[in-house]
Parts: sequence; structure tokens; C-alpha cells
Amino acid sequence: MSEDFGTVDRRPLATVLAANLVSIAGNCLTYMGVPWFVLQSTGSAAKAGIVAFCTLLSAVLAALVSGPVIDQMGRRRVSVASDLACGVAVAAIPLLQFAGILQFWMLCVLMAMTGLFRAPGETARGVLLPTLAERAGMPLTRAAGLYDGAARCAALTASALGGVLIAVLGAENVLLVDAATFAVAAPLFAFGVRGLPEAQAQRRAEPTSLRAYRHELAEGYRFVAATPLLLGLCMMTLVTRGLDQGWSAVLLPVHAREELDGAVDLGLLNAAFGVCALTGALVYGAVGSRFRRWPVFTIAFLIGGLPRFVVASFTDTFAPLAVIMAVEGLALGVLNPIMATVTYETVPEELRSRVLSATTASVQLVTPLGGLAAGFLVDSVGLSTTLLAVGVRICSPRCAR
Repeated sequence: MSEDFGTVDRRPLATVLAANLVSIAGNCLTYMGVPWFVLQSTGSAAKAGIVAFCTLLSAVLAALVSGPVIDQMGRRRVSVASDLACGVAVAAIPLLQFAGILQFWMLCVLMAMTGLFRAPGETARGVLLPTLAERAGMPLTRAAGLYDGAARCAALTASALGGVLIAVLGAENVLLVDAATFAVAAPLFAFGVRGLPEAQAQRRAEPTSLRAYRHELAEGYRFVAATPLLLGLCMMTLVTRGLDQGWSAVLLPVHAREELDGAVDLGLLNAAFGVCALTGALVYGAVGSRFRRWPVFTIAFLIGGLPRFVVASFTDTFAPLAVIMAVEGLALGVLNPIMATVTYETVPEELRSRVLSATTASVQLVTPLGGLAAGFLVDSVGLSTTLLAVGVRICSPRCAR
């Protein structure tokens, strides 16, 4: 890869990282603000789980079918449209609440809209990373670490501010702030990748048709099924993603509300996890190429998971849970850069949108059930029992491998 000054252009990568940071910060505020809004307005963990289910089910469905659409419309257009649509849907929630006409089914529909548009937008940005890294004269491992680091930084910032903002402004006003982040991310990304050929619509060998769409969609899934490395990654993370979703969408908010000091502690716990995950991603991006990937991946995968559930089930104090979440964040922060790097190295550029949509859908197939099941379990058997049950299930699939 050339490091010649005349051929290196880091501006597209820097701009896309900034846009992704802002967009993901908006998503994180949504995932904090909406469960808290539901818990405040209804007092029901089950309803918080239903909202999480609607959001993630639509995201999975979009990921299942959106690969060829991203190529046909162009990655730039899809990402911009995704952020704008998410911003409108999120803003509608507090506006309808202020008008006194928001019903629970409306909230479910609006959150389903955010999931429907979020998944294609994230895929559209992610598939450009190898091209952006090459233009920046940067190893793919480092670019993947920076990309995931930007996402972690967004999560950290949103988590640290989100809890405080919910406590100070209320969940409804935080959702308006959230909507504004999407309005910033859309033009930022559009500016960053303007003129980039890989961000535009792909030229097609045959006219657009339902038959061509089906062929291109199937091509992505066939590639995953025929590639043991990608298939293994999908299977390895399938169950744990759903159970982790139950933690973030229901169990941790309920624990913070019932056992800790509320939204501020929720924000601080997520921030502790986020800052350590950010550290792990950046450290791996800087030095990860010196180590074999699979031993690092396996160790980090085994460390994350069970401890936070056990600690949360046996303590009603902040400090032990914060320490455990920090340790897990450091370990888990290296996973996404490793998976992203091996995926980009394995998939040819012309198939990336379709394959990344297929892998995203595959690993998230059970994710919608995580928040739904966690909410009903909390209402049925209690928080402590649910924490232990979910934690054991997260540990078991990992240890079995």
C-alpha cells in the first residue's frame, strides 16, 4: 500500500468516522431514552421488551433483504436516507407525546421504523472501510480499529451524557436531542464520500428486475454459506447477541431503576463499559497486527459475558458492577475490529454490501427475542433470577466452543 504523500487522502476516512460517530451516538441515545421513557410512562419491563423487539425485528428484516438495494441505490444515498428517516421517527415520539396523542402501538411502529432504516445505513457506511483505508494509506487492521473506536466513542459519549440528560431534561427532550444528531450525521457523510466511485450506485450487468434482485440477494447468502470462516463467525455470535440485547435493552435499565440510583448510574455504567471498549478497540488497532487473531479473539470472547450478570444479581451497589463492566469492555473491545478485518479480507468488493447485510441478518436473527424475553422474565420471575439465567446462557455457548 502506497504511503506516497501525493496519493494519500485521509479526509474521506476522517469524515466518515465523524459521521458514524454522530449517527451511532444518536442510536445510543435512542436505546437509552426509549426504554427509560417506556419504564417511566408504563412501569412495565415487558412493554420495554416489546419495544426493543419491534426495533430489532425490523432491523433484522431490513438486513435480510437490503444488500442488493444498497448496491442499486448507492451507499451514499442509503446512508443519508437512513439517518434522515431515523431522525424523523425519533423526533415524532416526543412530539406526539407533547400533543397528548401518543399510543403504545405508535411508539412500537416508530421504533420499528428506526430499525428498518438503521441497519442498511450502518451496512452502507461499513462496506466502504477498505476503500477509505486504502485511500488513507492505512493498514486495514488499524482502520478497523479506528472505525470501531469511533463507534465506541459515540457509545461512550452518549452513555455518559444520556443518563445525565434523562435526569435533567426528561426522556422526551432527550429524544429531540437524539433526532438532531441524525440531522447532523446525514450531510456530514454525504460531504465526506462525494465523488467516491465506491459510494455510488453500482453498474449492473442486467436491467433492474425482481429476478435480478433475487439473484443478487441469494449470491450474498451463498457466499456466506460457502465460506467456513464467515459461517463460523455468524454461528458463534448468534445466540450471545440476543442475550446481550436483553441486558442492554431491559435488564440493565431495570436494575439501575430498581436497585441503583436511576438514570445517572445507568449512564455511568454504560460509560465505564464504553471507555474500556474504546480503549480495547484502539489498542488492537495500533498493535493488533503483531498478534495472532484467533487466540486474542477467543480469550476476549470468553472473558465477556457472565460476570456482569452474576454481580448484578447479587449486589445493589454501583462500584462492583462498574468494575466488572469495565473489565468486560476492555476484553470485548477487540472483537469487532478482528471480525471486521477478516470479513473485509475475505469478501470481494463487489459483494460486500450483500455479504455484510447477510452476515448482519444472520447474527441478529435471535436478537429481537432478547429484549422481549428479558422483559417478560423480569415481570414473571424477578430481576435476580433473570440475570442469572441469561448470564449462564451467555457463558454456555461460548464455553462450548
